[in-house]
Formats: sequence, structure tokens, C-alpha cells
Amino acid sequence: MVYLDYSATTPCRKEVLESLVAVTNEKIGNPNSLHRLGVEAKQLEGQATKQIADILGCKSSEVIYTSGATEANNMAIKGVAFAYKNRGKHIITTNLEHSSIYGPLGYLQKLGFTVDVVSTNAYGIVDLEDLKHLIREDTILVTIASVNSETGLSQPILEIANLLNAYPKCFFHVDMTQSVGKIRIPIDHIDLISFSAHKFYGMKGIGCLIKKESISLEPLLHGGKSTTVYRSGTPALPLIVSISKALRLAEEELDCNYNCVQNYSNILIEKLKEYPNVVINHNAFCIPHILNISVMHTKPETLLHALEKHDIYISTQSACSSGTKISRSVLEFSKEEAVASHSVRISLSGHMGIEEIQEFLQQFDICYHELEFDRNGR
Repeated sequence: MVYLDYSATTPCRKEVLESLVAVTNEKIGNPNSLHRLGVEAKQLEGQATKQIADILGCKSSEVIYTSGATEANNMAIKGVAFAYKNRGKHIITTNLEHSSIYGPLGYLQKLGFTVDVVSTNAYGIVDLEDLKHLIREDTILVTIASVNSETGLSQPILEIANLLNAYPKCFFHVDMTQSVGKIRIPIDHIDLISFSAHKFYGMKGIGCLIKKESISLEPLLHGGKSTTVYRSGTPALPLIVSISKALRLAEEELDCNYNCVQNYSNILIEKLKEYPNVVINHNAFCIPHILNISVMHTKPETLLHALEKHDIYISTQSACSSGTKISRSVLEFSKEEAVASHSVRISLSGHMGIEEIQEFLQQFDICYHELEFDRNGR
């Protein structure tokens, strides 16, 4: 099997799973209980949280555990909107966001909030002048992903954060789901960030929202304090320890994995650009972990299933956006509908081997020519 859908999800690392099982079996107390077992569980929770905070460069009190990035994105966007609606109802985003950003924004629009989309330049990068132009007195939130999940396009987050520093009433939320564990982005001037463990070899079902202490949120769930007042429910200690472990391992291996993935990406781009009907949706601003291509005249799902027959797995668009005929993100990137309607995503990992890249290229060549033969009727 050749798995090339790491941006959708990664397998859980053995070490992470072992931590989860050990905590599940050995630390049975509720971290909020007052007896010894609860105190021991609370101490372990604190250690795990401090490790996450130290790696990311925030305070332990700023870490909120969620079920994943989707919940974290909803908590950030709705939480700010409802907590600061008396200050304003204007939000700014891009055409390059995940569906878990557009979902809550669409919901807020029904409640009277206004959402503007900032323009991008020829490379797909946010136009800072247009962003500055869009900011109003009633703008309470700007939400922009650090890395697009379909193209790997990386935005100038630090430049955006510096620009927004001049507007203290406007908060900056960054969906870092596709960057945490892959690239480093200082978060000093970012108000809220979201991510999920299963993108960097952690467990599914656990993620984080990092929120500056000075910011208030209206919780999505009500019912009392858990690890924080912003998210009720019994703390999932095994999952909390597991995300801390996964993040530490990802951080330790980040530079080595990045170089490895960069090499794989270079090989793929060099080979795939030889095909006349392949468009490479990738530029210098994209991280190497995600390679988006369009095989013109071939439906994305047709190519996906052709490769699947050879036990090779890629994706069409983001896993959470499947079902739409055209990729909004690739359209914003390429500015061409034909390219955006034929795109597929190849996503890579430093835990892969070069033989998997070679196998993919071999089978892609077979599938490409078979599909071309069928299309031309020759």
C-alpha cells in the first residue's frame, strides 16, 4: 500500500498509542476529583499541558482541549462573535479556508454578522493592502489559515499579525491544522490558533484551541469547568497526554522530516510536469507536504479510483469538502475553473520511504496512459 493522504489524517504513532493505553489503564481518576487518584490525574494533565505550551510558546492557561480542529475553529469564531457582538459584527476571511471556517461564518451571517473576503495576489497570497482596506471600526475578527489544506499554500501570518496589531479591537484567529508539526510559526501576536492531533501522528478526537488569556469567549458547551471554563466535560486525560506526546515527537523530528518531504516533493514535481495534461498547482509559497495537481480531461474521482486499484491512495480536495465539483481553494490559487475542477491532492510525510514515491510514479504513469487511451478511443 502507498498512502498519500497524510493531510487528511495520519496513522497514530506506536509511542503515542502506548501512552494513551498506559494512562487509560493506570490513571483512572477524574482530574477534577479531590481524592488522591484525581490529584495524580490532575498533575499529569498539568504536565502534558505545560509541554504543549512550552513547544508552542504560550501559557498553560491558554490551552483549551477540544475534540479536534473543527470544534476549535467553531469555538474561536462563534466564541468571539458572541462575546464581542456589542463591539461589532464584521469578520474578514479568505477564499482559502476549510469548511469548518465557512460553516460557522455562514451560521453567523444568518444572525446578522457581515463577512468580507480579502483578495489574494497572483500567487494566492493575501493582499495586505486589501486587508487593511477591509478593516472597519466594527471588525472584531480576522480568520486566516496558515496553510491551505488542498494546495499547501502558506500565508504570511507574521506580516498579517503585525498589521493587525494596529487594530486592538480586532482579534486574529489562525487555523494551523496543516502547519503544526510540519513548520514553525511563532504565535506571539496571534490571538487564537486551532489544530488537531491526527494531522501529526496523534489520536483522532483530540485537538486544541490556543487562546490568549485576555480574550473572552462564549462557550459552545455549558455546564461547568473542565480543564478550562470554556469547554465543559470530563477531561479526556488519555487523549490529552497523547496529543502532548505526539506534538513533542513531531517537534523533535520537524527539521529532519521537512527536509525529507521537500526531497520527495521535488522528485514528484520534476516527474509529473513531464506529462502534457498535468498542471502542477504548486509554487514557492507552498509547503512541500501538500502537492496539488490537475490532470486535465480526467475527473478527479476517476483518477483516484484508478490509483486505488493499485493500492495507492490520494484525495480529491479536502476530506471535509468532498462532494463539490470544483475546488474553491484551487480556483483561488490558479484562477482557472478548468484547473480547479480537475484537481487532486497528494500529501506526504517524512515517515514515508522513497520506494513509495517511486511506486506511485510508476502506477501513475500506467493510470495516466490508460485514461488517456480510454478518452481518445485509441
